[in-house]
Amino acid sequence: MAILAFIDTVDGRVKKSAFEILTYAKKTAEVTGDEVYGLMIGQAKNKNDVTHYGANKIIHLNPEMKGFDTRWVAKQTKAIAEELGANTVLLSHSSSGKSLAGYLAVVMDASCVSGVNSIPEKQGDKLILQRNVFSGKAGATIEMEGPNFVITLMGNSFQAEQTEAASEIETREVDSSEVRVQIQEISTVSGKTPLPEAELVVSAGRGMKGPENWGIVEELADVVGATTACSRPVADSEWRPHHEHVGQTGVAIRPNLYIAIGISGAIQHLAGVNQSKTIVVINKDPEAPFFKAADYGICADLFDV
Repeated sequence: MAILAFIDTVDGRVKKSAFEILTYAKKTAEVTGDEVYGLMIGQAKNKNDVTHYGANKIIHLNPEMKGFDTRWVAKQTKAIAEELGANTVLLSHSSSGKSLAGYLAVVMDASCVSGVNSIPEKQGDKLILQRNVFSGKAGATIEMEGPNFVITLMGNSFQAEQTEAASEIETREVDSSEVRVQIQEISTVSGKTPLPEAELVVSAGRGMKGPENWGIVEELADVVGATTACSRPVADSEWRPHHEHVGQTGVAIRPNLYIAIGISGAIQHLAGVNQSKTIVVINKDPEAPFFKAADYGICADLFDV
């Protein structure tokens, strides 16, 4: 059998999570004894960057296509999986990956688990996987029954690792007349790494006292090469744009470093950031809940710090 890794793209470029999913596919193949193939659909200007991450071959469908029609992409993914004899499809736990996983599991009659963070163990026709539950407060062991599997991988769970051998890229054009999604306009935030992909994040809350003080947060982010974020009250007060809101009701992130400035650490906020590898908290309130979750804490006035 084989493993098919779906290579995520955005704005015509391969996403950081795609390199992680290829590395994860290679590590999974070492357990299952399968070959690894990659699948890209649509524009990918930097497609050659993925050729050194462990795939035997990468298939690129319709390289000029824009947009993402879940139903059509699922149909093409199933067809490629059947052609290659792939019984396992691996996807990033991104917006496109999550929308595709459920649909693909139905058309492939496959077991589906989302948001895993471990290399599977193989027991006969079963795969055993780990994932976080209850907003990261507990872990669950999942048994997936075969013969087909669809899995999404949490971002930043595995460091992308290059290999010496290069993958061949095979380009194909397939009928896209059934695509129902047409892109009229794309409006994106430029100049910063998107929060779900960011390895360094500097975030601030109501302790900043007002949007006029945000310059020191942006300056710190620029110095360390981080993406900026904020708590929900800050976004609700329109001090910062809503796409920067991290937490249970905002963007869930897993950076290597999360610096929280003037954020008390309510449970809803912690639920979206507690998978960060290292958390640094700056707050003048010694009773702030965030200190219990912090790896490093500075109890002082943030403006002095």
